[in-house]
Amino acid sequence: MTAVAISAAERVALDAALAADRRLVEAALRRSLAPAPGFPPRLRRAMAYAVLGSGKRLRPLLLLWSFDALRTRSAAPRDEALTAAVALEMIHTYSLVHDDLPAMDDDVLRRGRPTCHVAFDEATAILAGDGLQALAFELLAGIPRRGADLVRIAAAAAGPAGMVGGQQEDLDAADKPLTGSLVRRIHAGKTARLIGAPLAMGALLAGRDAGTAAAADRAGRELGLAFQAADDLLDVEGATAVLGKTAGKDAAQDKATWVRLEGAAAARARTARLGRRGTLLLQKQLPSGPESARLLALVRLLWDRDR
Repeated sequence: MTAVAISAAERVALDAALAADRRLVEAALRRSLAPAPGFPPRLRRAMAYAVLGSGKRLRPLLLLWSFDALRTRSAAPRDEALTAAVALEMIHTYSLVHDDLPAMDDDVLRRGRPTCHVAFDEATAILAGDGLQALAFELLAGIPRRGADLVRIAAAAAGPAGMVGGQQEDLDAADKPLTGSLVRRIHAGKTARLIGAPLAMGALLAGRDAGTAAAADRAGRELGLAFQAADDLLDVEGATAVLGKTAGKDAAQDKATWVRLEGAAAARARTARLGRRGTLLLQKQLPSGPESARLLALVRLLWDRDR
């Protein structure tokens, strides 16, 4: 296996597999957000609105496909991996709902439609994000045998030394000189941790040991840095209608990005360099086989993309 571009025929097969597992994830998300006693209808509608938009589902797919690639005889059932994948998508979506709020990035478009606080109201959007996060950890905690480990990984990735801390660093960056170490630190927290986590969680559910899970996490963090670098480029070069979110926001808000620090050409080269390094790190953990090749094709889409 090598980290090279895939053929047109391979891309067709990849797209079909992505679509099939996206449908599984979205059906499981709908089941998790079905009406239930004590679940306020408006809150349920806001949570469903936020999480059932046309997202790429990259984090749940990374978890499912790392599970498939690394599965051993002692693996959990795939349904448990699907539950963990759904939980990660809820954590990711909660972060988007809060990120879009007027107190944060103040955005009005997400996944091609009005953001949650625009479609409902600011207070309901805050509660919807809170609800998605709490429900995610409830789902993870209920997974037999590995629940505590999965909660620990997800909480560390999403918490003050991970995504939330990265977002705080992003907010604070407006008052600091822009440096490469600052950009990397922000990207490592707010994005890369939640790309490493699904690979680590998939490895554990597949029956692999903690060392393999940690190595998969390290590879995912490199891929997460590449993913965010690609996102920064798309903010400059992409169109709102294609991206499904407002293009040009990073420049308008003077965000700490590689594009702002070193220009688009250097940022593009950095994106490819990070992506290839992360892909090769992950490849070292994978056995030969079609499931591994499929996972490697997916991780290329994290950084070699147009939306």
